[in-house]
Parts: sequence; C-alpha cells; structure tokens
Amino acid sequence: GGPVKTGKMPEGEKTRQCKQEEEQQQKEDREGLIEFYSSYQELFQFFCSNTTIHGAIRLVCSKKNKMKTAFWSVLFFLTFGLMYWQFGILYREYFSYPVNLNLNLNSDRLTFPAVTLCTLNPYRYSAIRKKLDELDQITHQTLLDLYDYNMSLARSDWSTLSTRKRSSRSLLRHVQRHPLRRQKRDNLVNLPENSPSVDKNDWKIGFVLCSENNKDCFHQAYSSGVDAVREWYSFHYINILAQMPDAKALDESDFENFIYACRFNEATCDKANYTHFHHPLYGNCYTFNDNSSSLWTSSLPGINNGLSLVVRTEQNDFIPLLSTVTGARVMVHDQNEPAFMDDGGFNVRPGIETSISMRKEMTVRLGGSYSDCTEDGSDVPVQNLYSSRYTEQVCIRSCFQLNMVEHCGCAYYFYPLPAGAEYCDYTKHVAWGYCYYKLLAEFKADVLGCFHKCRKPCKMTEYQLSAGYSRWPSAVSEDWVFYMLSQQNKYNITSKRNGVAKVNIFFEEWNYKTNGESPAFTVVTLLSQLGNQWSLWFGSSVLSVMELAELILDFIAITFILALHWFRSQQQLSPLGPPPNSHDNTVFQDEAPGLSAPHRFTVEAVVTMLPSYNSLEPRGPSRDGEVG
Repeated sequence: GGPVKTGKMPEGEKTRQCKQEEEQQQKEDREGLIEFYSSYQELFQFFCSNTTIHGAIRLVCSKKNKMKTAFWSVLFFLTFGLMYWQFGILYREYFSYPVNLNLNLNSDRLTFPAVTLCTLNPYRYSAIRKKLDELDQITHQTLLDLYDYNMSLARSDWSTLSTRKRSSRSLLRHVQRHPLRRQKRDNLVNLPENSPSVDKNDWKIGFVLCSENNKDCFHQAYSSGVDAVREWYSFHYINILAQMPDAKALDESDFENFIYACRFNEATCDKANYTHFHHPLYGNCYTFNDNSSSLWTSSLPGINNGLSLVVRTEQNDFIPLLSTVTGARVMVHDQNEPAFMDDGGFNVRPGIETSISMRKEMTVRLGGSYSDCTEDGSDVPVQNLYSSRYTEQVCIRSCFQLNMVEHCGCAYYFYPLPAGAEYCDYTKHVAWGYCYYKLLAEFKADVLGCFHKCRKPCKMTEYQLSAGYSRWPSAVSEDWVFYMLSQQNKYNITSKRNGVAKVNIFFEEWNYKTNGESPAFTVVTLLSQLGNQWSLWFGSSVLSVMELAELILDFIAITFILALHWFRSQQQLSPLGPPPNSHDNTVFQDEAPGLSAPHRFTVEAVVTMLPSYNSLEPRGPSRDGEVG
C-alpha cells in the first residue's frame, strides 16, 4: 500500500490557541460571583481608580512621575493622620461627658419651706441645774486664777457650793484632768515666766487633753481667750448633758414664752404647725411647716403672704459662758431635711424687724457617667443616722459620728446616736476628749475620707435669702406695743430695746428657677462632628467610609490567602526528597530553556484519519496499465 498522510498543526498556531484559551480562562475567573485581586498592587490600584475619596486618584494618575506620586502619597497620608487626630479629640471630648446647663423659670403656687427658730439661750434645765452651778463655780475660780477676773454669780450659786462640796468632788476631779491653762507663744517658749519682755498678750490660752494612760497629751490652744473659755466650758457642759439617761428630761418647751405672735398668710398659727427639739448650744428650737399633713403654700409673693413672728429675745436664767449673743437664730430649709443651725442659720437682732425675702432654686444634675451625684444616698458607703432624706451635710455628719464610735468607743453628743452606742462623757470614757480633738483634726484634713465618700444629691432645693432691717417697735409706738405684750403675753418688761424682735419670711417673687443639665455631646452629635471632619479633609460621605472598610477587608483577605499558599508550599517541600519511584517532571520543566512555568497546560492531540477503502484504488491510466 501507499503511504498514509497525517495532518500536523503549525507551531505558531498551537501557541496562539493556548494563549487564547488561557485568556478565556482568566476572563471566566474574573467574571465569577466573587471578584478578587491577585496582588496588593492590583487592589490598591483598583481602589484609587474607583473610590469617591478625594485625592486618591492622584496616586494612580501620577504614577509615571515619581516626584508627584511621592508628594501626593505624603499629602494623602498626612491628611489621614490629621483627620484621625481630630477624631481623637472628638472621642476624648465625648467620653469626658460634658453637660449643658439649662435654666428654666417656672411660675406656680409655691410650697412654703420649713423655718426653724432657736432661742440662742441654753437654759439651766432643772435636771442638770445643780451640776451647772458647780461648773460655774469652778469656772469662776479658774478665771480668777488666770486673769484676776471675779465673775459675778447669782447668790444661789454661792449657797449651793457650800452645801454640796462633797457632790462636786467628782466634777472637780474631771475638770482638773482637763484644766484651762496659759501657754507661751512659740517664739517666747525659752523665756522665763517672770521675764519683763513677756506680756499678758504673749500667751495662748487653752486646755490640756491627754490619752487614757497620760502618755500623750496636747494643748488645745486658741488665740482668743474668749474662744478658749467658751470652748472649755462647752466641753464640760456636753459631758454633763451626756450623763442624762433620758434626753426627754431636757425637753422643756416654753413656746408661749418665746413666740409671742405667729401668723402665716394672715392666719394665726397653732401648735399643730410646729415641732420642738433641743439644741445643746442654741437652746429650744421650733420648726414651722415641717413635714406635717398639710403644708403651707404661698399663692402670692410679698410680706403679707408669708410667715410673721414676734419672738422674745430677753435672756433670763441663761448660761453666760455658753451663749455670748442675744437674739434668735433662724434657718430656712426644705422639708424632710434637718436644720443644721451652724451652717445655714443666721442671727436675728433684738429690737429689730428682720424681713427675709426668699427665692426658690432647684438643681437637677445628671447622674451616671456625667457626675458623681447620688439619687437617694443608697449607693453611698455611709450609713444615714438622721431620720431624714439624704443630703451632703447629713452624710458628712453621719460619717464623722460613725468614725467617732469606731475610734473613740462612744458617740459625740451633737449628732444622732448609732445603734448600740452611747454618748461620750468622761465618767465612762476618760480620754474621749483627747480622741475627739485628734479625730476632728483628721476629719478636717479629710484623712477620714468623709468629704470624698459623701457626694452631692442629684436633686436638691435651695433658698436664696436676702434680708432687710428696721427698728421695731419704733420710738413713738414702743409704749403701747410693750403694754399690749405685757397684758396679753404676761411679758415683764426689763429691757425694751433687747426684749423682743420681729421676723418676716416671705417669697420675693412667684417664679422659681430650675437649673437642669443635659448631655452636651450625644451619639448623634459625635457622628455629626465626625462627618464634618471627614468631609473637611476628604470631601466624602458615609459610602466613602464603606469603601474604605471594604479596602481593609480585602487587604485582610489577600493577606490570609497569601499566607495560606505559603503555608501549603512549605508543607510540600519535604527535606527527604521525592520517593524513589515517583515521576517528577519539575526537573525537566526547570531545565527547559526560555520557558516559564505556565499556570495551566493545554494538551492538544492531532489525529489523522486513515484513508477510506476507495482511496486505496489506483489512480490514473498508468496504474491501470501496470495491473493489466
């Protein structure tokens, strides 16, 4: 038979067909459901060419000019840095929780506040009269020894001393343990007492307080002799009060002998409108409109629509070493709050009409992260010893009293008694005075932490007061005024000028002010400020932020894929080499010169069909001749 022809594809055609198939496969890969990038450069180029962030396109358009590319790269990332610096400032301001102060003026019928009035006259109560007389005699002798001052005492006091010498030994022993002494000033300590350069004014006066074993003592000194004597007398007076087993023995209310007239809103007051309590230094105190069933309300402002009182200020049977002023003490406070006369009260002068106008002011603070205020004191680590709602002063005094019981073993007489404790007196607690004054110094220096523990309430009501004074009664009317008082109130006139005083308390205006707080930086405000900064530096929108987030996610995905490929390639490289019977074609591929390893291979088989049966027959006349 004849030769068989086989078809053969040219080499150039075969290479062209392979490239077409490879490009088609790459096109199919790129047009898949998830479009992805083969390198960081491709990702970054696509982002800069298609993002809506201003300035990013310059990083691609100017890539042929390296100087411009470097300039725009530095400018782009510098702008990013400045923008995020502004972001940091905004976040810091947001998490500082600033507030706005809102001022509102309200007009409504006002609830009249509670008013507490004290006599400023600690009486010689019958239950402690004997011991007070003894203390006065000891004080008389002390002043005589220190200042050569002969204090005038009532004749009854002299007689009681001579008849009760035996009973006064106990008090005298305790007074001698805490004597009133003079001490040289610091710059004159080394001079002798009889030195001519030492004057009486160069001495400090005070009293000595020692520990229980007398190993540690200190001199409670005062620059003023009046303050020293009054504090020393008050210290012993408190010990006498604390020895009373029942505090009700001191409850000697004499309302009619102190309050001569009481009117509110042109109506007469009665006993149902006040409560009474005893203060160690201010005597009998009366609180009007204090948490009763029906509180007073003021429908109109003005002096005729408030509280008007006529009080007696003459001091009979008083304690001159304890109270050195004449008049009365008044304080305006909210209901269900104790009257701290030392803090918010002020004195009313005798022979004067004092008109006190009030303006109500409410403060509402934001709690939580915006301030450290407390709603009701339940989250404050201090027990409330008062039968009232939480206030900062209530907390501070309760904190001191609890520390007093803990460190000194007894309670201070001026503050409420904790459960299971007893008041301090030197018949049972010998060195309580030493402990008290030491603890008081630590309290004022905030060593006890009371000022840190006690926080302001989130809601509080205050009254801004302003006072005016005028003479009362006037010179032309005092005769008939005192005559009427003597007839109606059995007032025995001894000193017209210092005998009575008048007090008027009223609202100045019908409006009251509310100071509220609101968040100055909310989430909406924060997003708005962040958007302003983003638009300022890049002129973009929220969608631009999403593009940037997409870039970050793609970057992470590419990094993960490249790391996975690298990990797999490391696993494929075995240090023992390939198995002996394995057929590794990589050697031949690497040895092929000038050929790079393609990503895929296309194997093409060219098959030439065998000729048909008819094609094997002879062609032409010559072949016929040969056969024949």
